[in-house]
Amino acid sequence: SVDPRRFAAFHGEPGFLAERMREVPGLHYRMAWPLREHETGRGLLHSALHERLAVRGASFGVRMGWERANWFNDGDAPPPRYTFARPDWLAYVAHEHQAARTGAALFDQSSFAKYLVTGAGAERALQRLAAGDVAVPVGRTVYTPLLNERGGYESDLTISRIAPDTFFVVTSSGQRVRDLDWISRNLPRDVKITLTDVTEEFATLSLMGPLSREVLARATRARLDNAAFPYGSVRDIDVAWAQAAGVGVLTGSVTDAGYYALDSLRLEKGYRAWGHELTPEDTPLEAGMAFTVASDKPGGFIGREALLAQRERGVTRRLLLFALDETQLMAWGEEPIYRDGACVGVLTSVGFGHTVGHLVGMGYVPLTAGERAESLLAGRWEIDVEGTRLRATPSLRAWHDPTGARMKA
Repeated sequence: SVDPRRFAAFHGEPGFLAERMREVPGLHYRMAWPLREHETGRGLLHSALHERLAVRGASFGVRMGWERANWFNDGDAPPPRYTFARPDWLAYVAHEHQAARTGAALFDQSSFAKYLVTGAGAERALQRLAAGDVAVPVGRTVYTPLLNERGGYESDLTISRIAPDTFFVVTSSGQRVRDLDWISRNLPRDVKITLTDVTEEFATLSLMGPLSREVLARATRARLDNAAFPYGSVRDIDVAWAQAAGVGVLTGSVTDAGYYALDSLRLEKGYRAWGHELTPEDTPLEAGMAFTVASDKPGGFIGREALLAQRERGVTRRLLLFALDETQLMAWGEEPIYRDGACVGVLTSVGFGHTVGHLVGMGYVPLTAGERAESLLAGRWEIDVEGTRLRATPSLRAWHDPTGARMKA
């Protein structure tokens, strides 16, 4: 939260600063509402679909200058009312969430930062940067951490091999400057490698849900079955009619969805988020993400020695998932976690899980070195929400699709 790389170049432009500074000083004395959006310095970056989404009732937020759809209303809804209670938009988000779980939902994620890493030494360079093994065949995507020398997260992102000497890196919007800096600082200087920010060159549409293949099949002749397009793969395919009718061909069959629904979906799946569960002080072993690390790959990687040492001595904290049997109160993050009456941590993320029907969250809690993480499932767990301690059920696995069978189709 204090890293200067959280800013982009436009944040220092006099015009932006003059407008934003009419708003920011007064916020010091105003209520710090959950999910409050800035009202000044807006409209800097739009996706190619911005106007279409606006017509469809998008309520926009802003991230790293990009206008992004947080949720969609029916066109007649009033502006969102900030509150600590159940927000007005919750029912709309529930509809989008359920569409992704049971049908198909379309998310505009064009704001995601994107880089190309090219050159004969690209694989060797990324192998040292990434904790995962990116020495994969062309057409494969790897979800991997980038770690510091202490084994903590500098980022978590995806790296796709799209040619023998070309990798396509996708990371979160807020990490655009930070990740570009981290990667460029740690590229080897003895080989020719080119690192290019191509964020604005690509629109990004995420079609999600059990019917997503069926919907996409109507607009392409490409094979989309597991054999031709398996989980973790990347392909170039034709989307017929796109030039003539744009996304309108698809959106008649799918539900437009925004980032609030995306967050509730990821919480039910236990997906960790940068800046919440994953920070430079958190390691994959503490976050329960050891499966993303290829400790034995040739040549090692930044942070490997620290992780091996931590594994040997045992972690002293562990990320735990929580389910609260609560349908009326809302929680927004940093609520205290109690075990057997003692405060042991705070929630890093929390939200309403529209599939499971109650609040779900995550947070780090103490673990005795050498003790199995399963021991954390014992005891009486509670979360303090608005001064009321609510019983909480702990878990080390996701509340929805814990084995990933649905995700992998």
